[in-house]
Amino acid sequence: MTFQPDGELSAEDARGRVDEAIAGNDVVLFMKGNRLMPQCGYSKRALELISAHVEEFETVDVLPALPAYREALEAESGWETIPQTYVDGEFVGGSDILAELEERGELGRTLAGEA
Repeated sequence: MTFQPDGELSAEDARGRVDEAIAGNDVVLFMKGNRLMPQCGYSKRALELISAHVEEFETVDVLPALPAYREALEAESGWETIPQTYVDGEFVGGSDILAELEERGELGRTLAGEA
């Protein structure tokens, strides 16, 4: 892991961490903050929606290296906002997409990798 002089994670290392988290977890949420202390309303909402359907999933706090993580996630998904949810290696969306899936009754199946 390489930190820049200002303490930031390098773009290459952020990309590696993103790839590793996506590949190593059935469901992963990249968010601002953590499960105990979400640091934005969108991250909190995504966390609540996922938690309603899945007990075990990974969260990654992007705040310690936000610029590097934002760049890595946008390169992966084409989506520039955070939070971002991935299921079985595939990008699902942010809190708004999760809420839409929940309204349609599809979120549970999506998080289980069935959609």
